[in-house]
Amino acid sequence: MFKAMLIKEFLLVSRDKHALAALFIMPAVFILIMSLALKDVFNEDKALIEYAVVDKDNSLESFSVMKKLRLNKMMHEHNISDDFKRPKEEGVQFIVVIPKGFKNQFSQADANNSALNIEVAADIGQNHLMLFKTQILSAVMQVRLDAINLAQEMQRHRDKNAPKAQKIEFDEKKMMKVHYAALEAGEKPTSTQQSVPSWIVFGLFFVIIPMSTIFISERKQNTLMRLSTMNVTLPVLFGGKIIPYMLINQLQVWVMIAVGMFIVPLFGAAPLTIGGDISALVAISLALSLSAIGLSILIAVSVDSVEQATTIGGIINILLGAIGGVMVPKFVMPDFMREFANVSPMSWGLEGFLDVFLRRGTLSDVLYEVFGLVMFGLVSLLIAAIIFKYKIRRVA
Repeated sequence: MFKAMLIKEFLLVSRDKHALAALFIMPAVFILIMSLALKDVFNEDKALIEYAVVDKDNSLESFSVMKKLRLNKMMHEHNISDDFKRPKEEGVQFIVVIPKGFKNQFSQADANNSALNIEVAADIGQNHLMLFKTQILSAVMQVRLDAINLAQEMQRHRDKNAPKAQKIEFDEKKMMKVHYAALEAGEKPTSTQQSVPSWIVFGLFFVIIPMSTIFISERKQNTLMRLSTMNVTLPVLFGGKIIPYMLINQLQVWVMIAVGMFIVPLFGAAPLTIGGDISALVAISLALSLSAIGLSILIAVSVDSVEQATTIGGIINILLGAIGGVMVPKFVMPDFMREFANVSPMSWGLEGFLDVFLRRGTLSDVLYEVFGLVMFGLVSLLIAAIIFKYKIRRVA
């Protein structure tokens, strides 16, 4: 009997071409689009700031500051005239005006009225402004240190007996080394490693659509009623649906991984790499699949029509994805939103996948997420069983 139910479920799923397209094609397209869209976010050589400089001082010091800024790969300079308008109208985010007398900052002479003037576009966030100010200050400080070194060298030439002064350097690469946790030295996270886990999680929860459609169709055709009169227990009935969709979800996972590893690089983005244990990947994907299927069955037994299931299931899927960090990365969320994200099972699944793909996680590293997802799935199935029994008794 159980074997026949499995065969029935696989046949019903295979006939629903639109649902299969939603399960496989939709997340694959999302992975490709988001990996390419986020490619430059994780590229340190890509300019994040568009700026222009108006030099009214035309001094050696002002030229030196401009040269330091041009060496910064984080920023891209635009050429504009002295009679500039607003930053946005000039196609930049910032306009730096170097006033007359700027060079006085680097001597003992009067330095009044020599501060840099920065015109900022009105829609620029504080984080971008702080980043730009930091880069400006860094360039000015480097020029100051160069001036001090030059003064010391000239003093030494005037006084032959003076000891050689130690050169003061401002080299960021010597002052700090950046290392991403759990990654090899010099290795950096990529957009693909961020986007593939997100859309795997989102894609698995789209099992709500085919499962609820088939479940409601069987209920309307009295198939479920006939099965209950044949003494098919509820665990067997639910198990006949869980196992096929669990296998479909696992196929989804590996298809999406293959897209990240082999298809995405064809369009210029970095390929996906699996840094953690395969056992951890299998465990988190099975647990996430159980939670998605449990929620799907709960929705299917709670609504009365395919339209309701599709609408409610789609809305819940989008809400869980938005809350759980799938659509908006959690590291850009405010603190209270990062805490609130934990109510979404997608957040637990996403953290588990990131542990595997980004943090070189092992099975022990994902046990917390696996336990949470399994409990969510089991509780959903328990509530679904209670609702299903109630509806069967009411019909009988």
